[in-house]
Amino acid sequence: MQAIQNNQTSQLINTIAQGDCIEIMRQMPANSVDFILTDPPYLVNYRDRDGRTIQNDANADWLKPAMKEAYRVLKQDRVAVIFYGWSKVDAFFAAWKDAGFQPVGHIVFRKSYSSKSRFLRYQHEQAFLLAKGRPPLPKQPLMDVIEMPYSGNKLHPTQKPVAVLAQLIRSFTLPGELVLDSFAGSGSTCAAALLINRKYLGIELDAEYHLAASQRLGRVKERIARRSSPSFPTECILPAPRRA
Repeated sequence: MQAIQNNQTSQLINTIAQGDCIEIMRQMPANSVDFILTDPPYLVNYRDRDGRTIQNDANADWLKPAMKEAYRVLKQDRVAVIFYGWSKVDAFFAAWKDAGFQPVGHIVFRKSYSSKSRFLRYQHEQAFLLAKGRPPLPKQPLMDVIEMPYSGNKLHPTQKPVAVLAQLIRSFTLPGELVLDSFAGSGSTCAAALLINRKYLGIELDAEYHLAASQRLGRVKERIARRSSPSFPTECILPAPRRA
């Protein structure tokens, strides 16, 4: 059984699978990914200005089983960075604790624009840094407040900028390690991993977003191939991380 699961996982590496992340992760062996970076639905029934929605954003039935599977497939003594909706923090926190995760940090992503205005102008996203076991400390820890430029949201209503995600991947992985995004959306996490020489495994439920993300990763692979060509300019596709 373990050999079958290992083979299935190897076939998914550097691809974005289309389907239910719970079912797909159940086919993966335990302790098989080095880092999880994902942006799940926030349980707020979100609809953007163009009418785009996100599947499973109106109920929490998937939340606890998805987080249990994420914990199971993450290697011992490694971390996950998982975005969440602040208004549903109790549900997310309960699911993480139930799965076995221990919170070891909290990250605020500061935006230059308001995604919504009510009692306040909401100009940030947030994520918890969650540990399985006792991970080693990074040599150069990131700040817990990170600037998040506008991505344009062309491919997905909650699309994250690749450069920001690349900072997180660099901090918590080594080249060649495997990054899992179980709610891949537009594929930003997968693109960031690929561009900085990590393996990726994405999972996306929505067929339309899955197609857009897969096509996007195809374009990224073409850019990397061109970069390897002698005729390609020498500047990097992604800027190097800023040092304090």
